[in-house]
Amino acid sequence: MQISGVPSVIVLTGATGFIGSATLEALAGRPGVRVRALARVPGAEREGVEWVRADLTDPGSLRGVCEDASALVHLASYIGRDEERCRAVNVAGTASLLAEVARAGVKRVVHLSTAAVYGNRPHRDIEVDGIVPDPVSPASRTRLAAEAPALAAGGVVLRPGLVLGAGDRWVVPALAELVSRVPARWDGGRALLSVVGVTELARLIEALATTSDPFPAGIHHASHPTPVTIGDLMSALTAHGIVPPVEEDWPWDRCVTALHAHPGVVTERQFSLLARDYHQQSAPIWHLTPVGSRTWCQWAGLSFRAPHTDREDHQK
Repeated sequence: MQISGVPSVIVLTGATGFIGSATLEALAGRPGVRVRALARVPGAEREGVEWVRADLTDPGSLRGVCEDASALVHLASYIGRDEERCRAVNVAGTASLLAEVARAGVKRVVHLSTAAVYGNRPHRDIEVDGIVPDPVSPASRTRLAAEAPALAAGGVVLRPGLVLGAGDRWVVPALAELVSRVPARWDGGRALLSVVGVTELARLIEALATTSDPFPAGIHHASHPTPVTIGDLMSALTAHGIVPPVEEDWPWDRCVTALHAHPGVVTERQFSLLARDYHQQSAPIWHLTPVGSRTWCQWAGLSFRAPHTDREDHQK
């Protein structure tokens, strides 16, 4: 990706976010790469990173950001409940950014979506679109819609499942809340989940943006190839002191009843995503890149140390 000694420029959105900050570390540490990081509020200055003030809802701020770039890594999205803002950022913003890609002639696009596009229906071992996408939240509906311009540009669209690691403000905090509201092994802890460590996902994104191997355009699931059970996940969190141990097995109906009897932030829909089968086949993308993937045991230990160490931050 480096030509005549000139560093390759990788345009990165979402660089200050959970996955984006890990990806910035991966890209900035790669020889021959310069990162052009787009943000409404630029991050700290560092070697090999050029911060550019830009806002996906302001097309004028995006003008020229892809000039001379070899790739766009688009990780930014709005995942709140405001549907109008979801459309402004995730759909219109992505379209504006991809228009800049076309104008600048950038040939490589890596776009982050989510496995939540499949909605609430439990599933095991599905291929891409093995069930018809049926997103139920404004965020997942608009993130599905945002895949279209990335695919039209010949890009790679990644759909990870649960992403774990330092900076996670959703998965581990949600699980901790749910254990307090539903203190049992949910439906025996048998549910299979697709998960990935944020560092592993960042390495995958970095490889896709920079490799000289053939570019695997299209949609790919981007979790670890081996699923985990919710029981094993909860046991790992218990071992690190993040959630208390539970003694009983409760059937699903009792779990839902307990959830509603003890109101909280996590909804029944979100509980279902964490406690019932939600497993997609993810091996293909790892075979198509020079990254490889470690075993569950290897990366799980790394993923769970950070939430344990930064426990107070996760609960803010």
